[in-house]
Amino acid sequence: MKSIYLKAGKAQDVFNELKKNLKGILTSNNEEYNLALESDFAKGNIEGMTFQEGMTYMQFEIVFSDDVMLSIELFKTSPIFFAYCSEGSLKHSFGVNGDKNCLKKYNSGVLKSTSSINSILYFEKNIPIKFSIIGIGTSAISNVQNDNLIHKLKNTFLKRKDDYVDIRFRNFKIDEKIEELNAITQTGIVRNLLKKGILQIILAMEIEQHTDSFVKISEAITCLTLRQIEEIKRISNFIMNFPAEQFTIKFLTQKTGLSPSKLQEGFKLVHSRTVNDFITFMRIEKAENLIRTSDLNISEIVYAIGFTSRSYFSKIFKQKYNCSPKDYKYNQNSVAKTA
Repeated sequence: MKSIYLKAGKAQDVFNELKKNLKGILTSNNEEYNLALESDFAKGNIEGMTFQEGMTYMQFEIVFSDDVMLSIELFKTSPIFFAYCSEGSLKHSFGVNGDKNCLKKYNSGVLKSTSSINSILYFEKNIPIKFSIIGIGTSAISNVQNDNLIHKLKNTFLKRKDDYVDIRFRNFKIDEKIEELNAITQTGIVRNLLKKGILQIILAMEIEQHTDSFVKISEAITCLTLRQIEEIKRISNFIMNFPAEQFTIKFLTQKTGLSPSKLQEGFKLVHSRTVNDFITFMRIEKAENLIRTSDLNISEIVYAIGFTSRSYFSKIFKQKYNCSPKDYKYNQNSVAKTA
């Protein structure tokens, strides 16, 4: 097993340590770092950035050719880590003698040590892993009194007097936010502000799901297996790609192998919508995109997204965008002419 030790510090220091240990190509732009790895030992990318408020974000998409122990030095002001595993699996412990907790695909974890003992991540060789970490320094939390989000983080997580590890199935609303984070194409200060805003939303979701109001959702998650969740995500992507199809519950149950009740339960968990509401939502999203990017008239768009009633389409479009499809198209054309 290869051991890698990282000292706590700024993102630049952490990435320099990673480069020294993993021998990759390090680039940076506006305090955002990317380490590209292409060696016999490690292949993939590590990205990350630090914000002034003491918040750090890192994403690992990597595969090692040997087992790896990554030991992160925490000091006295050890941060709270929020970890999200998208592919593969990894283990975590506080110190080499601490209990190892496994984060598998679709698991999330909240990790907080009350001491300066190192936080250790374990990776198995030849297993592709993709996971993200949000770190919040406790010194930043303690020093900021007026920020409502920081205050809630403090009340939710810092009152605990012992080491705290909470691993559970991920909140799929957070999944969507992480996807939004990775899809940002803007550069410079706009990019930083967008990323910071999404990360703050994710932290707010973490606070919500560690309160009593999230108990029912947690119970619902335990009723669905990982395979069933995979089927929900797979059929959701199919609906996104072909929104004009005339989907029925019978068709979707045959496609997924899920019962109608499990299908509805899964959609409510993953998308916070019923199956029919999700289909309608995706059709409206597709319609909005066609209005902006195509020369189709409204009637043609209604047909293209699978609706049979233009009046019904106009009604639900207005509910989402606060104007009729016709006015929306006119406004888009006006903006294009003045651009």
